[in-house]
Amino acid sequence: MPEKAPTSDSFLDLHDEQIDTQAQRAQERMLQLQREQDQVSKQVRDLEELKRKRTQLDEGREEMEEKFTRALVVVEREIYDSQKRVELLHGIRESFAAHADNLEAINPRTWDGLDVNKELTKALSAVDDARAEYQKSIPKISPGVAGDADQMAASAGHRYDEAAADSRDFLYWLKAGFAFTLPIFALGIVLIVVLIAIFNR
Repeated sequence: MPEKAPTSDSFLDLHDEQIDTQAQRAQERMLQLQREQDQVSKQVRDLEELKRKRTQLDEGREEMEEKFTRALVVVEREIYDSQKRVELLHGIRESFAAHADNLEAINPRTWDGLDVNKELTKALSAVDDARAEYQKSIPKISPGVAGDADQMAASAGHRYDEAAADSRDFLYWLKAGFAFTLPIFALGIVLIVVLIAIFNR
């Protein structure tokens, strides 16, 4: 129970030592109340800090959960699109490889005894098919060069082509020239034979 504050009349009845004792007790009580007030203020600050952190936690968690939910949808869509693109590129790769094999297999030297005109038609058809497939597929590989289908191939392979061209000797170009002109030469012979046959009738 708190001590009853002495009245002014009672102070008159006290001796100096008693007054000093009462003053000391009042000062101690004041210090105790101040410590209690400081302790209560600290508790209030701690509670306010806890409330601030809790609010920050709730808002931050809600914000990030919403962002991750949206981001996961985007990531799933990107994964799906990427898988479809990989499948598309695999299909294009197989098609290109098949056309490259077909073109490489064209060898006019093996046409001896065959219908050269028919073989040339088949070879030209294979080249046309390969060109059509190339023109159709290149924009799918690199949509940015849809207007110029050769741009991607040129930019991707020009260094390799330059290095390969530097390493090719005269014999290579001689063989290549012969291979390029052989179909025309063979077609010319066929035409000459046909013309001779017509005039001999």
